[in-house]
Amino acid sequence: MDVELGIQNVARPVNFTTDQSADEVSKKIAQAIAVHEPIDLVDDKDRHIVVPTDALGYAIVGSETKHAVGFGAL
Repeated sequence: MDVELGIQNVARPVNFTTDQSADEVSKKIAQAIAVHEPIDLVDDKDRHIVVPTDALGYAIVGSETKHAVGFGAL
């Protein structure tokens, strides 16, 4: 699952891939915001991405990225 977090006052977003579903990621973000605790997500390499809830500008939780390369006869 691809995740993009926009951080306030930071030019570039934080992009990472996680093994969690979109629902799991969305629920973690919503719960952290509700109780004003840092958002703690884990990427597919078991690294923790921790963002203070007050710094979060936006979150895009997308579908799994699948790249297919094919060459067909025209």
